This record gives sequence, C-alpha cells and structure tokens, in this order.
Amino acid sequence: MQLFHQFVKTFCWLFFFLASVLTQANDGSEDEGQRAPAILPFSEAVRAGDLLFLSGQIGTDDKLQLVSGSIEGQSHQMMQNIKAVLERNNSSMSEVIKCTVFLSDIKNWPAFNEVYVQYFKAPYPARSALAASGLALGALVEVECIAHIGHTRN
Repeated sequence: MQLFHQFVKTFCWLFFFLASVLTQANDGSEDEGQRAPAILPFSEAVRAGDLLFLSGQIGTDDKLQLVSGSIEGQSHQMMQNIKAVLERNNSSMSEVIKCTVFLSDIKNWPAFNEVYVQYFKAPYPARSALAASGLALGALVEVECIAHIGHTRN
C-alpha cells in the first residue's frame, strides 16, 4: 500500500510540473515574453482582487530544461522565472508578500538563502519552507509566491 501511495504522490507532482511547463511554453502566437494559454487545468498565476497567486516555479531555462545541478544555479534561474511571471502579470519582486519554499534537501537551506536575499530586500516577504521527498524533474528547489498587483507593499 505504501508503494501505491508513493506512486500517486509522484504522479501528482509530475502532473503539476507538466502543467506548469506547458503553461510556460510559447506557441509563437503571442508577443515575445508572453506565455501560451494553459492546455491543462493549471495556471502560472491567478489574480484575486489585488493579489496574485503564483504557482510553484523551478529552475528551468527557456527550453524548459532544468539548469545546472547546483542549488545556486537552479535558485537563480527559478527566481528569474518568478520575476518574469510577476512582470507578465503587472507585478514585481518588490510586491511579493509571501513565499513558500520547497527544498529537496533541507541541507541546501543556507545556499538557497544566499541567492534569495539577492532578489528580495527587507522587509522580506513572509516565508515558509519545507523539505520534500522529491520535486519535479529532480529539481533541488521550488518556490511559490503571493504578490500585490498595482502598488508596492510597505
């Protein structure tokens, strides 16, 4: 039974990752930097009032390949991906109010933090973090965010 539960968990993570990747693929019908509409029931970001809820991002490049195996390389690319989603939705890194961090290994926490502080300044967004038994594509880190739209947070 435990093997079945692990299979279901792995399948769910894979489904959500593929949905994320497919929502980010550019079909050429939109301006450069814009993403194609989702073909799966998954959005890269959803607006609710003046809040923007971002789905988790990992460190994939423009070819949707995971960048270098280092936590630092993946973290930088992931933060650039977050920045791009925010900008496509009329927000910015300075408007992020909450992040949830998923690490494949909690031992990567210090190295991730070194990258994180390069993208966020005090007062930092509220943040939660946890270690996961596995992330899509073997990623070392995934982050989801909540941001304001239309004004800078205090």
